[in-house]
Amino acid sequence: MPSSVNPAGDPVVTGLGALTPVGLDAPSTWKALVAGQSGIGTITHFDASHLATRIAGEVAGFDAVETLGAKRAHRTARFSQLAIAAAREAVADAGLDVEAVSDRVGVAIGSAVAGTPETERNVRALIEDGPRAVSPFYVASTILNMASCEVAIDLGVHGPVTASSLACATGTYSLLEARRLILSGEADVVIAGGTDAGINEAVFAGLSNMGPLSERNDDPTGASRPFDSDRDGFVFGEGAVVMVIESAEHAAARGAKSYGRVAGGALTSDAFHMSAPEPSGDYAAGAIRLALERSGIAPEELGYICAHGTATRANDTSESHAIRKALGDATDHIPASSPKSMVGHLIAAAGALASMICLLGMRDGVLPPTINLTNPDPECDLDHIALTARQADTSTAIANAFGFGGQNCVVAFRRD
Repeated sequence: MPSSVNPAGDPVVTGLGALTPVGLDAPSTWKALVAGQSGIGTITHFDASHLATRIAGEVAGFDAVETLGAKRAHRTARFSQLAIAAAREAVADAGLDVEAVSDRVGVAIGSAVAGTPETERNVRALIEDGPRAVSPFYVASTILNMASCEVAIDLGVHGPVTASSLACATGTYSLLEARRLILSGEADVVIAGGTDAGINEAVFAGLSNMGPLSERNDDPTGASRPFDSDRDGFVFGEGAVVMVIESAEHAAARGAKSYGRVAGGALTSDAFHMSAPEPSGDYAAGAIRLALERSGIAPEELGYICAHGTATRANDTSESHAIRKALGDATDHIPASSPKSMVGHLIAAAGALASMICLLGMRDGVLPPTINLTNPDPECDLDHIALTARQADTSTAIANAFGFGGQNCVVAFRRD
């Protein structure tokens, strides 16, 4: 990007790819989100009839065999399969010839629950049928770095390949990791994002026993209710969102389009609890404040907040406190919404999806809604985009992501 357009030299996003509960690519996902369409339904991945929660945000219609071929599909875990498909889309969208620059291309795609469905299947096989029944690909396919590595193998990438796990903040952190790799000179291009596919019996049983899942089984599309007084927990989901991020110079040299700049971000820790957020929101507020400072964005200049907004009682309240503490009086005039109302919580992919929404919202001048927000919680006093999308000409946005263990990650974007 010419220095007059991007004087800070921020890395730019040139390609997008997504598989979510509302679409098998980025354009269809974006269209559904703007329309307020829900992708939450009754679980089909396994028989959940005996569980307290029987709904999820599943990626429907994805055919791994068609995408990867029978042999490779058999050897890879679903979280990697989704990542490969999303990465291919992002690279095609960017018009990037990976082979020509492969030594200068990296991958940073994180996961949180990674290969838990495959682990469950193999443990059952071991118990029921003995050691010979365990897949020889079990260990290699389920480890956390494998989505990044499988994408590198698929595309022929030879630059730095990495994977970090920050629970629900993974997808946003991967974008910051990409930014750092580019600004440090280690790569010109990084294929970055998040992926998770953990819809299986053991995960749902554990989370149901813990208590954070919605049990609104008779109303799947109305179950995820971020910031609503009647919220009863989050809806678990799966998906992958991947971006091509390039140095401004590299993108300009090849005449690539830009969705916007990864202007900066921040990471802080609550250091409070295994799963609950720190109630005051002080440390999440610190991440928001630092992300804006490092991006050169004043609170009153911020145009949109893609909120973490999980629809748990504690998270939505603490995030609302954090936003107000970080932004002060400007909070009243900054629109906010949560895509989890439509797709559920995509875990490692959630922050990457929020980031994609920020970029496309700035591009198109429209911000997707928080559906099901019919009775806003007074403790969540934000400028909510409730029920229907809002037209808004904005050039700055942030994506919030707050993960189990108190991991707070915020990424800031600027429109070119």
